[in-house]
Amino acid sequence: MRAAPRWGRALLAGIDRVGETGRLARGRAVVRAGQVLSWRTEPGVVVGEVQGSQPRPFTAALVVRRMRPEELELLVEEIRATPGTLAEVVAGLPPASLEPLLLPDTAADLDFDCTCPDSARPCKHVAAVCHVFADRLDEHPRDLLTVRGVDPENLIGAVERESDATDPADPYGEALELPALPRPAPRPALDDLDPVLLRQALRSTAPDEAIAATGWKDLAALYRALEQ
Repeated sequence: MRAAPRWGRALLAGIDRVGETGRLARGRAVVRAGQVLSWRTEPGVVVGEVQGSQPRPFTAALVVRRMRPEELELLVEEIRATPGTLAEVVAGLPPASLEPLLLPDTAADLDFDCTCPDSARPCKHVAAVCHVFADRLDEHPRDLLTVRGVDPENLIGAVERESDATDPADPYGEALELPALPRPAPRPALDDLDPVLLRQALRSTAPDEAIAATGWKDLAALYRALEQ
């Protein structure tokens, strides 16, 4: 069985190479503080509303270059040439073999934008958006297709259009190699909590920020005790 690729980690590594040294790490603290209020993925961009030092949240964006037609053709050829790859893509789990074609990792592929006054690349607000998207990718790597401007259904259709011809020696596909079923790795319970929603819930019931922060620490300690 092929090990599941860590798409989010690989994406962050590429962003770290493109951005200013040490800037990306600041975004994790922003995420943990529950300051990413909302975010969404669209073709070519990941946009988030991030609370900063001002009353109104900042709009932070990770801009990703969409795949060119010739790059999409290479992607289709790679999927078509490797037995089982199409099934993995359909299942929403593209294999690591597609990483060189899918992952943006150069200054031509990645850009950063934010309404905050910080001119760093990326600022901590954009870095926070990068982290939440990377966390999402580790669980739902198919979202990388969306941000690269690739419609998954169109991609599957393009592969199947050239794969419809039946092998006369194996008309029923009995010799086809099927991919192994995915086997998700166990995760600590605390990792499955959405820190943004949890912070919002704590703030809605706590009289002040200090008590909400204490509630978060107590809950984290309880989950860690349950894992032992």
